[in-house]
Parts: sequence; structure tokens; C-alpha cells
Amino acid sequence: MEEKVRAIMHGCNGKMGQTISGLIAADEQIEIVAGIDAFDGLTNSYPVFREIGMCDVEADVVIDFSAAPAVDALLAYCVEKDLPCVLCTTGLSEEQLTAVEEASKKVAILKSANMSLGINLLLKMLKEAAGVLAGAGFDIEIVEKHHNLKKDAPSGTALALADSINEEMEGAYQYVYDRSQVRECRAKKEIGISAVRGGTIVGDHDVIFAGADEVVTFSHRAYSKAVFGKGAVQAAKFLAGKPAGMYDMSAVIG
Repeated sequence: MEEKVRAIMHGCNGKMGQTISGLIAADEQIEIVAGIDAFDGLTNSYPVFREIGMCDVEADVVIDFSAAPAVDALLAYCVEKDLPCVLCTTGLSEEQLTAVEEASKKVAILKSANMSLGINLLLKMLKEAAGVLAGAGFDIEIVEKHHNLKKDAPSGTALALADSINEEMEGAYQYVYDRSQVRECRAKKEIGISAVRGGTIVGDHDVIFAGADEVVTFSHRAYSKAVFGKGAVQAAKFLAGKPAGMYDMSAVIG
């Protein structure tokens, strides 16, 4: 029997951290050997450290669902320990994104704004749709909805959806997040991105292609955080032992 992949859960006491802990507990191919979280009010089956620099447990991969301020120390730790990282935290600054790129030159990093299989399939589908519909003059709008505790807006997933379209269109589109101060018609080469926050919405994303007399909408609904956790677990098993470089979920799902 193959040895289990040893994972560190960075942000283990958050909602996603606990979801992933439950999923891994039932998985015979991977185990959590340590957790990192400043909040220590929960009991876990593995040792928990307040800061990742304090962790002295050997591992094969880190799964990160934390907060943007914690990512700097995480990257430094992974480079120091030569430890692959599944980086799922969103809302990173431009400086941090640059740091992620630099770290990927030394260790394997899989970065994704959304770990679900459905979203990653949608990213591929949007490229084909954009080539047909945007090229025919359809306007593009993205509406994302999340729970009232989510701090960053728009969501990383909404930006990833916009980026997928814009890559297909050779970067011709600008992103517009707020029209409240503008009194003019929308530009043709823009993607409007709107954020809704309320209740316990796990994650809804609609990509709207609006043309003359017809509208095509691509929608994804997440009904449980488990869809993101399952993807993160699969990504961790994939990334363990991989050489330095930048990876994404397309490599995991083939």
C-alpha cells in the first residue's frame, strides 16, 4: 500500500479548513499531519500551531485556505522547506501575486481562485463562448453572490472567469466594478463585474452574454463548501512531489 500524502492544513480552524479536515479523514490516500491557525478554540486530531513558522512537522504539501495577510509567511515557509503548496486564499495584493510567482520558481504552487470541478470546466467553456459571442458584439456581465461574511469583492472566481474571457479576446476588455458615478453608456470593450453579499450563499456565479434580442447565460451554483474542499484535496494529492512551477486545476482535472 502506498504511503499517505502528508498535508499541513493552513487555516485549519476556518470553515474550509474544517470541511477539508473532514474530507481527508475519510480519504485513504492523504492525511493531515499538522494545522495552522491563530484561533485555537477547536479540537483537531492533529497538532495545531498558531503560526506556520512554528510548525516542525514534516509534510509533503500544504493546503491553504486562510487570509491574505497570512500568505507572506506561508510562501516563505514553503520555499524554506521546499514544500509544495495548494494556494486557495483570495484577495491577494499585486505585491503578493508577484511573490507567488517568485516562489513558484523554487517550489510547486497550485493557485486557483475556485477549486470546484464545475467552475474549472466553465473556465474552458467561456473561452469558446467568448470567441463566438464577444466577437459578434455581445456585451459581457458577471454577477457573483456570496455569504455576508466574505470580505473581498469581487470574488476571485469572478475575476478568474473574466480573465478567461479576456485571454481569449487578447486582453481587449477592461473590467468595470461600479457605474454609480458614471452617466454614460457602457463601452463595448468592458466586462461589468457585480458583487452581492448576503445570508449564507455559498457561491453563485452568472456570466451573461447579452446581444441584440438574445441573452446567453452561463451559471454555476455551489450548494456546499464541500465542492471546493474536494477539489483542494485532489489538488494536494496531485501536487505532492511535483517539481517547482505554477500549476492550476486544469492539470488536476486533465
